[in-house]
Amino acid sequence: MLTPEEKKFLEENGYVNLGVLLSDSELELVNARMEALKEIEGENAGQELVASKYIRHPKEEGADRLADLVNKGEVFDVFYTHPKVLAGVASVLGSAFKLSSLNYRAAKPGMGHQKLHVDWGNSVVNNNYKVCNSIWLLDEFTQENGSTRIVPKSHKFNLLPDQALENPFAEHPDEIRITGPAGSVFIFNSHVWHGGTTNHTQADRRSIHSYFCTREQPQQINQAQYITKKTAQRIGKKGRYILDV
Repeated sequence: MLTPEEKKFLEENGYVNLGVLLSDSELELVNARMEALKEIEGENAGQELVASKYIRHPKEEGADRLADLVNKGEVFDVFYTHPKVLAGVASVLGSAFKLSSLNYRAAKPGMGHQKLHVDWGNSVVNNNYKVCNSIWLLDEFTQENGSTRIVPKSHKFNLLPDQALENPFAEHPDEIRITGPAGSVFIFNSHVWHGGTTNHTQADRRSIHSYFCTREQPQQINQAQYITKKTAQRIGKKGRYILDV
C-alpha cells in the first residue's frame, strides 16, 4: 500500500504524509460524533486515559481529550483498520504490532503548545522501534492553528529532547510542521521528536491519533478490558487481532 518512495521517506525522516484518506462525508460524521461524545461525557471526557498507568500525562490543560474511541462508534473503525495506515505502521514496527490507543485531541484557541518529546521512555538502538503513531486531521492543519511539529530524522538520535535541549518548549531550528487539508493522515515514528504548537486561531484544531505498539508492549488502553461484545462482533477477526483481544 506504500510506494517505495513513501517507505524510504518514512524510514529516513521519521514521518510521511499518506494524503487524504477520509471523504468529506466521513469527516462530517466523525466530527458530529465527537461533538456528541463531548456533550455526553462532559467533565468525565478522557477518563480512560486517567485510569491508564501507561500514559504519563493523561490530562492536558489547553486541549480537549476523548479516549477509547474503539468502543464509541462504528465511525471510528477506519482509524485503526485502514490498510494504508497499517502498511505504514508495519514499515516502522514490523508485522507484529497492535493498537495501543485511539484518542481524540483538540488544541483550544490560544493553547496547545507542548515540549518536544517522544512517546517512548528511552532512546532507540539499532532501529529497534517500539511505537508508531498516525495523526488524522479532522480540520485543516496550518501554521497558525496548532499543527504538530516534528524534527525530521530525530528518531535516529541517541538522546531524548530533555537530554539534548536546553529548552524543549522552544522552536527547534530543524523542526517542520505537519500541515494539510482535513481528511489527511500522517504516519510518524513515535521515537521522532514531536509536539503540538499553540493554536493562534479562534477555533479548536481537532485530530484523532491511532497509536500502535509492538505486540510485546503493554497498551495505553487495555483493549481486552474495555472491548464490548458489540465492537468485537462488528470488527471481525482482523480487527480483534489488531486490538489483541
